[in-house]
Amino acid sequence: MEAVTKAWSHVRGNLRRSAGQRLFDQWLKPVVLIEEKDSSTVRLGLPSAFMTQWVKNHYAERLLLEFRAVLPAIRTVSIETVTEAPAVLKAEPRPAAANIATPAERPSFDPRFTFDRFVVDASNRVAFNAAMTVAEPGSPRFSPLYLHASTGQGKTHLMHAIGHAFLAANPHATAIYSTGERFMFEFVQALRNKDTHAFKTRLRSVDLLMIDDLQFIGGKDATQEEFFHTVNEFMGSGKRLVVAADRAPQALEGFETRLAGRLGSGLVADIKPAELELRRAIIARKLEDMPAVDMPAEVADLLAARITSNVRELEGALNRLLAYANLSNETITIDFATTVLGEVLRSSQRRITIDEIQRAVSAHFEVKQIDLISERRAVAIARPRQIAMYLAKRLTTRSLPEIGRKFGNRDHSTVIHAVKRIEDLRGKDVEIDGAVRALMRTLEG
Repeated sequence: MEAVTKAWSHVRGNLRRSAGQRLFDQWLKPVVLIEEKDSSTVRLGLPSAFMTQWVKNHYAERLLLEFRAVLPAIRTVSIETVTEAPAVLKAEPRPAAANIATPAERPSFDPRFTFDRFVVDASNRVAFNAAMTVAEPGSPRFSPLYLHASTGQGKTHLMHAIGHAFLAANPHATAIYSTGERFMFEFVQALRNKDTHAFKTRLRSVDLLMIDDLQFIGGKDATQEEFFHTVNEFMGSGKRLVVAADRAPQALEGFETRLAGRLGSGLVADIKPAELELRRAIIARKLEDMPAVDMPAEVADLLAARITSNVRELEGALNRLLAYANLSNETITIDFATTVLGEVLRSSQRRITIDEIQRAVSAHFEVKQIDLISERRAVAIARPRQIAMYLAKRLTTRSLPEIGRKFGNRDHSTVIHAVKRIEDLRGKDVEIDGAVRALMRTLEG
């Protein structure tokens, strides 16, 4: 077990650096290493089923890779809920359940989430400018600021950025960042302990209060009542209040009309889903912080074009790709990316057919579609045909032999040659690269 214990110390260090202090403290610091006789298995324990599921969903694969990088004999990492005190090794003290700071404390905002690291375009500009305004010194121009967007579009990033900027501009100020779920948990605990006065005082005495994921208190009448009075207190005293949820105030389910009205009386700013150009810019911004990473433009384009659900999933896919490349000492290529991110890419991909690709290519290059499957070898036909094969490999799940059959029963080696040729030309020929990009935008809608 000594080797596993040393490996666990190394893994924890890597996770702390990569996840950031806030995320690490909230989700990963409570993880303990459980004694296990099987040398091929690592058992990790967490104090609640909710935390266990979160770590499984977000870090199961990463934990296995991290352990195997140190101990190749490890085959399984089991993440379990610890209901009783197990035999643990090198367990750090668990943080207190409360995540709401006392007024004297200055919360530790995630260092990754600052205004200068937030990529801005038309979809989020109003929310970004409003967030910067809230963080400015002096009396707030509006309160509350209500941010709403679907999951993973940047609400939490902006809230942490507000915290960073506000405390930097006001060295003696106090702030609290919490979630709706944590607010509810703290309030219920205060009720049970008959100590609601301390709870109210702690919250209402700070200069900046931020509550994320407010939708989770829907239907919780007592919690909403308390939050309603908190909102009134902050509005009445002219202090800063920032709230975020997954929908507009009037659309919140299980919320009292008067609370929704209060929340909508300040500035309501939405963040729309990131379009293709913003997704590209986000990837480029992330890569700026990693100058040692060599990622071809076509791989960045692949991620931006295929992963459209939200920014968080896009960043997660990028982090996963970089981690795999680092741990396996592999060069990042299109083939490597599609192998590592196969399921992610397929789940987010609109079904594109080879017929659609052929029609789009023939229209773009003004050639007949039948010429793409003919034996003609003139450059005016051969180059569009190679581009069509390249796109078929990039944008569909068809095998090489299947693609070859769709192009006049050509051998799979012809498809391989076409793909490699276009990959090479994209790095040298601006017109070819521009044509491929334009066709990808057209085909992916």
